[in-house]
Amino acid sequence: MTQRLAGRVAVVTGGASGIGLASARRLAAEGARVVLADICEQSVGEALAQDLGGLFVRTDVTDAEQVERLFATAKETYGSIDIAFNNAGISPPEDDSILTTDLDAWRRVQEVNLTSVYLCCRAVLPHMLEQGRGSIINTASFVAVMGAATSQISYSASKGGVLSMTRELGVQFAREGIRVNALCPGPVDTPLLTELFASDPERAQRRLVHVPMGRFGRPEEMAAAVAFLASDDSSFMTAAEFLVDGGISSAYVTPLAD
Repeated sequence: MTQRLAGRVAVVTGGASGIGLASARRLAAEGARVVLADICEQSVGEALAQDLGGLFVRTDVTDAEQVERLFATAKETYGSIDIAFNNAGISPPEDDSILTTDLDAWRRVQEVNLTSVYLCCRAVLPHMLEQGRGSIINTASFVAVMGAATSQISYSASKGGVLSMTRELGVQFAREGIRVNALCPGPVDTPLLTELFASDPERAQRRLVHVPMGRFGRPEEMAAAVAFLASDDSSFMTAAEFLVDGGISSAYVTPLAD
């Protein structure tokens, strides 16, 4: 493993599972000091952080004070914040068609998926501006650039908001040494997807059939993209949507199964 991120400090939200945990492991393997943030039990988070040689800060990313404390703790502990992977998100089953998704479900998804990214960016930017450098990576989704008949209305809208906000911040801070990009995963084999399969296998299968590669992505494949966006290898990338989706967003007709 290269050491592209040696000496850098990364904060990862939603870091206790799925894409977040895989990315934290990849960033640490490439030399970064990692601060994990999640709402999991303290003991679970601390054990994961210990394995990475990092720090766990239990954080509800919808709480502005807790988010501020997260980034302040990272700065106080390690002296800088070079990478912010704002990844926490939810996709609950009650978020469905606009005709059946109630207002409380809509608001909850917006708070976790979109407002949290706003709070994290707002909290980390002053630290990065002081340093004159930084890479912010926000988790959007391929659904931000496509429509679906099997709707998750609030999830789709929230990820569209993340993508739009990322573009705006990437442009605004481009001359301040801060890059802001959006990771847009396709369907990935994570606990969120497993839950979808368990609750509605037909709905999940309707997604898989449209992936040209014929399979779901792996968290480690998303983590590789995160490491690239965090590193100087992507130094001329900002305000970009980085699709890692197995070709789904470009597919008109997919290949026949073998």
